[in-house]
Amino acid sequence: MPANLPPQYKEAEERYRQAKTTPEKILALEEMLAIIPHHKGTDKLIAQLRKRLSQHKEEIHRRPSTARQMDPFVVKKEGAAQVVLVGLPNCGKSQILASVTNALPLIADYPFSTRVPLPGMMKFENIQIQLVDAPPLMDEYAESGLFNLIRNADALAIILDLTEDCGTQIDLILEELNRRRVKILKRGEEEKPEVGLFPKRAVFIGNKADLKEAQENCRDLLDKFAKIYPTLCISAKENLNLDPLKGEIFAILDTVRAYTKAPGKTADLEDPVILPKGSTVLDFASQIHKDFVQKLKFARIWGKEKYDGQMVQRDYVLQDGDIIELHV
Repeated sequence: MPANLPPQYKEAEERYRQAKTTPEKILALEEMLAIIPHHKGTDKLIAQLRKRLSQHKEEIHRRPSTARQMDPFVVKKEGAAQVVLVGLPNCGKSQILASVTNALPLIADYPFSTRVPLPGMMKFENIQIQLVDAPPLMDEYAESGLFNLIRNADALAIILDLTEDCGTQIDLILEELNRRRVKILKRGEEEKPEVGLFPKRAVFIGNKADLKEAQENCRDLLDKFAKIYPTLCISAKENLNLDPLKGEIFAILDTVRAYTKAPGKTADLEDPVILPKGSTVLDFASQIHKDFVQKLKFARIWGKEKYDGQMVQRDYVLQDGDIIELHV
């Protein structure tokens, strides 16, 4: 092996050795080629890596059905919702995932270090929200699978590098999303079904706020965009504003948490029922047991701006934190 190969190369090489599928091998090889230094001592190795990469890509084309079955861009949803982290190269998505979830992504200072989606679970109060660190926009290899992942997500977290002009980044990101028929909804904008469009709630997150050159860009970001989209500045590396970040992510999900209470017993506040905003007592009852849909007479509710045990009808619209006692 040529001298002066960085540790990141050796880690990628080990991922290649451990890879069990052809797509995983391709991603590891592309990462190795992106990391390896270019000089006379590495010319032969680079040629070998490129030949191996070409062979694996030919293998994919020969076995398209197998490749689809092993598609790494299909991420099963878990928890209360799935939120995909979207951004340009080197914006810090992987650091955010590592700071607020149980995932262990590769964190590097070179672009395109994230080659396949990596999920992690973020705890917010008493629920878990799945965050997915996706390859950056402008990654030609990941493009098709990436946008399928984005379209399937419940919401997006758009990550911006505060050491660069955020307005320019936002223009590029929104243009790329629009080109792929993904529409970011503004504050207060209703989600109306439109043929061929995928409307998504999103929060704009300016990252690297701990750096001196980020301060002015943070102020500009908040001044220009906070009234239009949910927006905040954080430092994932220094754990700055991560609790507000979790709250903003929950807020864009447009969900409510409702809790069950059996007559004469205390409420179960550990395992909420997650429902879309606008859901009714009847919607809640249908999640508890299918028989309640037909048999439910009324419910009693405990919650904000209600008196304890207030009686409500089946069509009562729930608020986040409501405790419901069903009567049949």
